[in-house]
Amino acid sequence: MFKKYSSDDLKHIITNNLKYKKIIKMKVDFEKQNGLVPAIIQDYRTRKVLMLGYMNEEALKKTQESGKVTFYSRSHNTLWTKGETSGNFLYLKDIKVDCDNVTLLIQAEPAGPVCHTGTDTCWAEENRGGTEFLTHLEKVIEDRKNSTADKSYTKSLFDKGINKIAQKVGEEAIELVIEAKDNNDKLFVNEAADLMFHYLVLLNQKGFRLNDVVAVLEKRHK
Repeated sequence: MFKKYSSDDLKHIITNNLKYKKIIKMKVDFEKQNGLVPAIIQDYRTRKVLMLGYMNEEALKKTQESGKVTFYSRSHNTLWTKGETSGNFLYLKDIKVDCDNVTLLIQAEPAGPVCHTGTDTCWAEENRGGTEFLTHLEKVIEDRKNSTADKSYTKSLFDKGINKIAQKVGEEAIELVIEAKDNNDKLFVNEAADLMFHYLVLLNQKGFRLNDVVAVLEKRHK
């Protein structure tokens, strides 16, 4: 369920996620709640809420600098970095502040179970990747389509138009069928992922989203 990281992986995660440093320019009102603000922790891939903690200004600063989510313990009156005992760190991906500047939404990558009881979340829910990520991917596709500076592969597909996109969907479908007849599960799943990506691009180009297809399936199911 959780990815295992080598020391090089962990170094890459910390040094290549500088997006969170924008929080320095945000106004976080620590004084309104006696120096602390609630921090909602969300898995950046699945969008599942993992836990709730509290941060003071020092905890926020350490989180930014280390790339590991750090809280302020109200019971022990000290900072504590999630995972410092268990090894189940929360690797920082992004931080947002709410409209009143009194609550943080922290998107992170969990290295293991988040709750001290051993469950994925502090509400004993399973945190599994799935369709939630496809919604996020649709947004990324839309952003790259509309970007004037983007030179990504996704942008190049839209620039080439519907014929090229449809052709790629056909090619990926054929490659998936070929892999389905073999016994290499890894190649099969990778080809399935390629087809899904290009399918989402095609839907976008035609003005639809995955939810539109789901709606048709739901109607048929009834």
